[in-house]
Amino acid sequence: MDSKDPDKASDHSSLHGSLLRHFSKSAIDLTRSRDRSNDRSNDRPNDRSDGGAGGAAAAGDDRAERPDQPHLAEKVALVQKTHGFLSTIRNRFQKSHSREHSASRDQPNGTSRTGSVPDVSQKENSDHGADSSDPSGSNTPNSKSPRKGSGAKLNGGGEPGQDSSQYASLNQHDFFVLDVYLKHGRNLPAMDSSGTSDPYVKFKLGGKVVCKSKIVYKTLNPLWDEWFQIPVDDPFQQLQVKVYDHDWGMNDDFMGESELDISTLEPSKEQELTLPLVDPSKSGEQGSITLTANLVPKSKEERDQLTGSGSKGADPKKLKNQQWSSVVTIVLVEAKDLMAMDSEGTSDPYVKLRLGAEKYKSKVVDRTLTPRWLEQFDMHLYDSGSQILEIEVFDHDARSKDDFMGKTTVDVSKLEREKTHRLWTELEDGAGSVFILLTISGMTNVETISDLLTHQEDVEQTEQIKQQFALKSSFKQVKEVGHLTVKVFKAMGLASADIGGKSDPFCVLELVNSRLQTQTEYKTLAPQWNKIFFFNVKDIHSVLEVTVYDEDKDHKVEFLGKVSIPLLKIRPGERRWYALKDKKLLGRAKGNNPQVMLEMDLVWNPVRAGIRTFNPREEKYTRPELKFKRAVFIRNVNRLKEMGAGFAEGAKFIKSIFDWDSKPRTIAAFIAFMVGVYSFELYMAPAALLVVFFKGWVVNLITSGFRSADEDEFVGDDDDDDDDKDKAKDKKKEPSEDEKKSLKEKLMAVQEVTAMVQNILGYIASLGECVQNTFNFTVPFLSWLAVLVLSVAAVILYSIPIRYLVMLFGVHKFSKKLLRPNAIPNNELLDFLSRVPDNDQLRQYRELRPTQVSDAERRREQRMKQAQKKSA
Repeated sequence: MDSKDPDKASDHSSLHGSLLRHFSKSAIDLTRSRDRSNDRSNDRPNDRSDGGAGGAAAAGDDRAERPDQPHLAEKVALVQKTHGFLSTIRNRFQKSHSREHSASRDQPNGTSRTGSVPDVSQKENSDHGADSSDPSGSNTPNSKSPRKGSGAKLNGGGEPGQDSSQYASLNQHDFFVLDVYLKHGRNLPAMDSSGTSDPYVKFKLGGKVVCKSKIVYKTLNPLWDEWFQIPVDDPFQQLQVKVYDHDWGMNDDFMGESELDISTLEPSKEQELTLPLVDPSKSGEQGSITLTANLVPKSKEERDQLTGSGSKGADPKKLKNQQWSSVVTIVLVEAKDLMAMDSEGTSDPYVKLRLGAEKYKSKVVDRTLTPRWLEQFDMHLYDSGSQILEIEVFDHDARSKDDFMGKTTVDVSKLEREKTHRLWTELEDGAGSVFILLTISGMTNVETISDLLTHQEDVEQTEQIKQQFALKSSFKQVKEVGHLTVKVFKAMGLASADIGGKSDPFCVLELVNSRLQTQTEYKTLAPQWNKIFFFNVKDIHSVLEVTVYDEDKDHKVEFLGKVSIPLLKIRPGERRWYALKDKKLLGRAKGNNPQVMLEMDLVWNPVRAGIRTFNPREEKYTRPELKFKRAVFIRNVNRLKEMGAGFAEGAKFIKSIFDWDSKPRTIAAFIAFMVGVYSFELYMAPAALLVVFFKGWVVNLITSGFRSADEDEFVGDDDDDDDDKDKAKDKKKEPSEDEKKSLKEKLMAVQEVTAMVQNILGYIASLGECVQNTFNFTVPFLSWLAVLVLSVAAVILYSIPIRYLVMLFGVHKFSKKLLRPNAIPNNELLDFLSRVPDNDQLRQYRELRPTQVSDAERRREQRMKQAQKKSA
């Protein structure tokens, strides 16, 4: 045979294929006839139970009924030998032909992992071989237990048992991923005294447990609704499905099992199967479970990417880490009206979250029916995975099994992407409801709604937004203050967080409780995200926080840099670099002058913003808890000292007047006091404050030319470092166990008190600085708003008698609860001052000078702008 002649090669190949199909078909027919004869022998009533003469008689009858068994075995052996001989010839022909013609390697026969079609007869024998745990005790090699998946009903098409073409098609691929969607179980046996069970499922492949479902409590018809991805190297094996009943503190009870022959699944076709469960120690079926299976072929390159080059088996966790399509950020806020599970009429609730194979558990909140967790969890969504978020609430018990308090589900597929949703969900099988914030972002798909490269500005939508927040529409939708657009282009100079000197950075944008993020760019210190995000602004005094993280294994993150940008400081339509700061927002972040390029556009209504200023500020749920720190305590004390110094000077001046240290000054002060008291009217109080504002405005106008918008870096105090040194010294002392316990008890006793004192001092200092910054025109919008309010107050006080104003104030307070029963009690003055930044916040918002961009980088940005203009 001349391997160089393509016509001869094709003739030989077709001849070989026809012979191979002929003998394969003969092998399958012979094997199936042999199985039918075995099944008839197994159906005889005393073939296994009777011993001695009865068993011998049965065996004799069986031999009498099968006179052709030796001839059948000889035929099977002949077909096997012929099939092996033809397979060897085909392998040699393919190898010689592939060396001369590289194109032939792209044909299906050339991509086979083994280089030959499996021995059909041997495969049938191995599939029908008896398992060591077979309850029938059969040692006949051709018998197959009915519990080994033979009872599977393929509702989605296909039937058990495939011919050689099926084996050949499976051998074309190097690797598979079995997508299993576990739906529900029906009519499972009762294993508990209450007449129910707590079932869960284990999937075993090659004798190893590859995945395990959740436990569904107190039911015989469980609804799992879970998705699993199982890596499969060899599709010619059985997937064992075993169901157990969970028992607290005891061995779990076996409920039944079944098997699924993976080779019977048609590749890349989803099939629904109902698997009957069988218990070897019991007769009849033990219920059934329903699942959907899809065998997805993968290439060798995909396998290397998913499982790591050279690995013998796939790691399901690594497989999922590479395939998630978006990030689901969940902020677990609170719950209300939960069931009382303890004798005191309270509970110790905690929450379990589950999305696909990923699950988290919250902290326990003791003795309450209205817990507040304020915890954030990042879960990952897969295109072919489960889209159902499961939320289960439990009551923690130290000495017994935790009590189930209720569950709820959220269909993530129905929620809008790139938007933070506020969800109150009612609990089923219990009482109460749970409040969460849910955001789907960080999408890895190329063409998404947030992709800047494919984004085209909608002129009509832009004009509609401008009209929505125009002055003439000020009293429509008062709670909607503005609309923010943020374009995240790229970053540069980031610190290396990985061993190879690179990072896997992604960018997170937070506006109060709205949180969006970009995709992760792997192995780079200069990522290009090119994303566009939209935020609904409810308070113009909010701060946009842009943080860059490095993604590590198991989805953990490492801080790379952060910048805080007050909305009132945004210059619309300006693309610029922002220097990234450290966690304290005082100095530069680690790296080579790290910075991020942003472009923002803000459209807002000043009337709505002014009204919102005198209402309570929205609470940020993910704000870290303020714990006691010596450095923070000392800083708050120093802030109070600075404020007290001004009051001390004022008190000293007043005392000098009364002590007649300067007679002209005392006489002038006395005359001003008498005239002022005699002619004082209430409207003069806001008028006097207006004079103070005028003074601050003049001072700010004069000194603004000497201050630059880009300030130098602020060098923080070394108190935190001193704390770390003190802790290190304390660790070196190594106190005894008794000393450790007593020290811990003392610290726990004073921790709450010291933290409370620290926070009170900080609040007082912050309040004083806010008042000072209001008069200094630190935030011009707030200062001018205060001037406007004081002017209106002065006019009203001058025009309307005070008694009418007091009566009007009383009517407002008494009728507020009736007219607005859901209104939150508030103090308008404190709400206004909460919008004014204190000195610490001003240092955090201060921008650092970004590094100069090279000419090549500048030219590249100009070309990008021109390309976007042309596309628009």
